Amino acid sequence: MASLMIQGCGSDVGKSTLVAGLCRLFANRGLVVRPFKPQNMSNNAAVTADGGEIGRAQALQAIACRTPASVHMNPVLLKPQSDVGAQVVVQGRVVGNYKARAFQGLKPDLLATTLDSYRRLAAEADLVLVEGAGSPAETNLRAGDIANMGFAHAADVPVALVGDIDRGHVIAALAGAHLVLDEADRARIKGFIINKFRGDPALFDDGRTEVVKRTGWPDLGMVPWLPPVRFLPAEDAVVLERAAGSVEGRRAKVVVPMLSRIANFDDFDPLRNDPAIDLVFLPPGGVLPADADLVILPGTKATLADLAFLRANGWDVDILAHARRGGRVLGVCGGYQMLGRTVSDPDGVEGAPGSAAGLGLLDVETVLAGDKTVRPVTGRLADGAAFEGYEIHVGRTTGPGTARPLLTINGHGPDGAVSADGRIAGGYVHGLFDKASARTALLAPLGVAIDGQDQSARVDAALDEIAQILERSLDIAAIARIAGLPHIPGA
Repeated sequence: MASLMIQGCGSDVGKSTLVAGLCRLFANRGLVVRPFKPQNMSNNAAVTADGGEIGRAQALQAIACRTPASVHMNPVLLKPQSDVGAQVVVQGRVVGNYKARAFQGLKPDLLATTLDSYRRLAAEADLVLVEGAGSPAETNLRAGDIANMGFAHAADVPVALVGDIDRGHVIAALAGAHLVLDEADRARIKGFIINKFRGDPALFDDGRTEVVKRTGWPDLGMVPWLPPVRFLPAEDAVVLERAAGSVEGRRAKVVVPMLSRIANFDDFDPLRNDPAIDLVFLPPGGVLPADADLVILPGTKATLADLAFLRANGWDVDILAHARRGGRVLGVCGGYQMLGRTVSDPDGVEGAPGSAAGLGLLDVETVLAGDKTVRPVTGRLADGAAFEGYEIHVGRTTGPGTARPLLTINGHGPDGAVSADGRIAGGYVHGLFDKASARTALLAPLGVAIDGQDQSARVDAALDEIAQILERSLDIAAIARIAGLPHIPGA
């Protein structure tokens, strides 16, 4: 079977984007391509058609392959709920909450699960492109590894190692990885890629030669900084920064407090890329801008913990003052739960059992109990605008406020709540801003001209542009040979 694993010298070196771009490149050449990541850690999850959870990056890579997302594309997903523990999702289903040490005991069984999922994908594809996690040079994590070299050896997959030149010391990163890896892991790497270069590529010719000299690994090319990446959903909250944009006339200021366990923050990508919106991610310690037009409380992996975090930053006072001034507030999923009178977790589903008063802006209350809801949904807003999105939450929200729902989900009925004056609203559906029709309806009260492009169209165009850049920047023929492709259509 033809396959290649993209590993990196660290986190956020661009592995996800390179895999997505290569997926689109080879799909454009007529191959059946599938993405795969054995183990991922992210609270930015996506929902598959059959109601499973996978990492957002693998859902994006599925789009790049022009195929529906599958739970087998990311068979092990860790969703951090605290500094020492995470919810573990296996082949799309939650299996429990584990501390880091306890999770190590699961790894032998999880390796078998990852191999099962990988082989299922390989059986239907011409090429499987595999993404590693973190870095294989973290040799303290090598025993029992299922995310990098442990998986690569078990599945007999060749590896290309990526170094990020934008963060500096890329020669040391690649040469250092060669130094610390054992002989078998070192031999598994069949070439290296330099990523995120800015400027004249010829200026780093000597640097690439130096890496070859010090490692013996073939040079597979150097990828420039990729501006289209700003249109793609990010997986790590570290990249939450607004894309540059400008527009004639007024811009609406939309503020999103950065909760400590913020989840599914790609909800806001359509706003980040809309030139009519000034999207501000408010960092811890920041003060809510007095000129905010709309405050959005985002999803979170731990509602009670982040409700306490919100109060510790004084944002509860800011938001209540904003509401008293006539400002608008929207809560998404966990943010919706916080807007109610109370949030209770009697069974400790998301942490220690307990309850807390919410912000009291909606006449609802939430109990974190029952089965987890994970499903793609479609429906209409109150004004009839169509939306597409997904639900991924624990908890049931009830109360008089739900008599004025935010939206109606096809096949499931009303969802969310809206205050009597229409200025405060919340609901469980993620992705509400993706379709231009729904985004226009939701932001109409802000009085600005919203960009009429669906987010899916932006993403698709960005993937094609990235694929074209990779075509020019990488030795695609060498990559195909390493992966074991006997023939590349269009080559």
